[in-house]
Amino acid sequence: MGRLFCLMGKSSSGKDTVYKNLLAREDLSLRTIVPCTTRPIRSGETQGVEYFFYTEKELARLEEEGKIIELRSYNTVHGVWKYFTADDGQIDLTRYSYLIIGTLESYVKMQAYFGRENLVPIYLAVDDGVRLERALARERSQQEPKYAELCRRFLADEQDFSPERLKAAGVTRIFENRELSETTEEIAVYIRKLSF
Repeated sequence: MGRLFCLMGKSSSGKDTVYKNLLAREDLSLRTIVPCTTRPIRSGETQGVEYFFYTEKELARLEEEGKIIELRSYNTVHGVWKYFTADDGQIDLTRYSYLIIGTLESYVKMQAYFGRENLVPIYLAVDDGVRLERALARERSQQEPKYAELCRRFLADEQDFSPERLKAAGVTRIFENRELSETTEEIAVYIRKLSF
């Protein structure tokens, strides 16, 4: 039986880099689930790689068909952006284990859908000053930087990933992302231990 390993953390905690490094490891045999969003595509992103980018109309059709596993809406300074996971045939826990990036909210909803025993939380923690520096550098590299949204996300993460909410969701194992290769190896050992 496979498992869903859910990589979580505040914005700019290194989730994307750790995710890519873990997927590149053949010893873990992890598959991916491409999440979905209605937000605009960023420069450097590719449809179907980082996300499936949907219109509001396309999302409404999926909801009518009962194919939404979890859905989150964020009232950003640029309008409402939605992120979701669709039941679109990507997930087969009878045969495979998967690595996904999610929020605490999506993790809880996926637990309800797939069963708590099938989800494993992997929480990345990084010093807030380091996260802010990373977020600012990433935003500066965008063709049209959205600094107000960066600030909104940074502050919202403090509430979204509060110690109380982590505890309530059953997230007890925290990985400090101080040095990328060490953190990746520590998480890989953890995944192997729970997979075999």
